[in-house]
Amino acid sequence: YEIKNITPPQTIRDAMEKQMRAEREKRATIAESEGDRQARINRADGQKQEAVAVSEGERTRRINEAEGRAQEIRLVAEATAAGLRTIAAVVNEPGGADAVNLRLAEQYINEFGQLAKTNNTMIIPSDLADVAGFIKTAGKVLKAE
Repeated sequence: YEIKNITPPQTIRDAMEKQMRAEREKRATIAESEGDRQARINRADGQKQEAVAVSEGERTRRINEAEGRAQEIRLVAEATAAGLRTIAAVVNEPGGADAVNLRLAEQYINEFGQLAKTNNTMIIPSDLADVAGFIKTAGKVLKAE
């Protein structure tokens, strides 16, 4: 016996066609769902990597700013120390104390002039005219050191 050509009835062919269509649709739906799932995972991973990169960049920026401020403070302190050493050396030379007194008087007058330009409440020494007394006191402090 040899089966050469079997033609099932139309109702069976329709049922088989429906089953094939349903199976294809099922596979397409699954494939689309898996694609959507993977796309969401990829977007989430990208957002995570972006957040990490932004965070690391912010951290690096803050570290750089802190190091810059520390370096600035260090340089100002070194310059101030060098200036104070120079002043200390000059005060002990002949005429050095007079030069320091002159400079202090200039700064005293300049600072009071600057205060008068602003709208601030000022506390002024009772003997404002006695600049010489102020300079004399400053000179005593310098000589005591």
